[in-house]
Amino acid sequence: MSKILIIEDEAAIRRVLVKILSEENDAYKVEEAEDGLVGIDKIKKEDYDLVLCDIKMPKMDGVEVLEAVKKLKPEIPMVMISGHGDLDTAVNTMRLGAFDYISKPPDLNRLLNTVRIALDRKELVVENKMLKKKVSKNYQMIGESAAIGRIKEMINKVAPTDARVLVTGPNGTGKELVAHWLHQKSERSKGSMIEVNCAAIPSELIESELFGHVKGAFTSANKDRAGKFEAANGGTIFLDEIGDMSLSAQAKVLRALQESRIQRVGSDKDIKVNVRVIAATNKDLKKEIAEGNFREDLYHRLAVILIEVPALNDRREDIPLLVDYFANKISQEQGNSKKSFSDKAIKLLQDYDWTGNIRELRNVVERLIILGGKEVSESDVKSFASK
Repeated sequence: MSKILIIEDEAAIRRVLVKILSEENDAYKVEEAEDGLVGIDKIKKEDYDLVLCDIKMPKMDGVEVLEAVKKLKPEIPMVMISGHGDLDTAVNTMRLGAFDYISKPPDLNRLLNTVRIALDRKELVVENKMLKKKVSKNYQMIGESAAIGRIKEMINKVAPTDARVLVTGPNGTGKELVAHWLHQKSERSKGSMIEVNCAAIPSELIESELFGHVKGAFTSANKDRAGKFEAANGGTIFLDEIGDMSLSAQAKVLRALQESRIQRVGSDKDIKVNVRVIAATNKDLKKEIAEGNFREDLYHRLAVILIEVPALNDRREDIPLLVDYFANKISQEQGNSKKSFSDKAIKLLQDYDWTGNIRELRNVVERLIILGGKEVSESDVKSFASK
């Protein structure tokens, strides 16, 4: 049932609005407030799906109510009720965040249509918030080991800043999870996080992928195309496996970091970008610098903050939590009830040599859930874990 609050000092207008809304839809629960102060008090105590608010009222006018609600519960759509002389103010309230306004006396069709659209919008906002929470759950960092605790602590300190971060560690350890946490806990979380796997893009295409190109820049450049840096403007770009980037591309990334400007391939026009850069690699970049494969100046630009993600073999105490997390996630994906693992099965998994780290553990857990018994046993692990 949608809860609607009417804030209006004229009792006659309140009665009309309540009657119209109540008769139109029995799924509307309509409440009243005779002035702005009473309305704000109700909003503090209750959750409403929509507020209809008069502009001219004693004690607290509609503009003040609107500003207060936007601070208290910004997701509530506000529809302002304006008299003939309040139209300029009503238009101004739209700039302050009001969903819409209706004039007195209210036109029946206009009122009902506005209410329906506002409630649909509120429902969409709630759905989007739930979806974002689900997306965030895909990047949970599972573990209570001292190593993971240090990483989480570092993320909490660094995320609110714009400091560049270099994440290191073996393949399959979850370096991308660190990058997502840094983005989601930052002021840039409303912007995009654009991921680029530098190892997966041919060296002759990496510059076009990162910085875009103009029509005719090369044979297959049939039209202008924006690159990943432009797509990440206002947000974060995650350069995964940056140790595999070509030296020429490294030079352009260095310029982008130094000047906050890029040039599309084939163009001499500068484009300003406001991007936070997070990079990751499984390589020893200092060794790559010594061998002439990586620019030392770029390394120092990227490695303002260094976060090293440990191998799974160095955090075996987290394996029971990880197994439980993956078992739950996999059972949900497959639509089956969750399988439990015996203590001896868990112990065997803790003793296993995880050269593939978290990624390998996830695959083994899925295999055991599919092929193992009702409870995954020690013998199941011996039979299937090493295959």
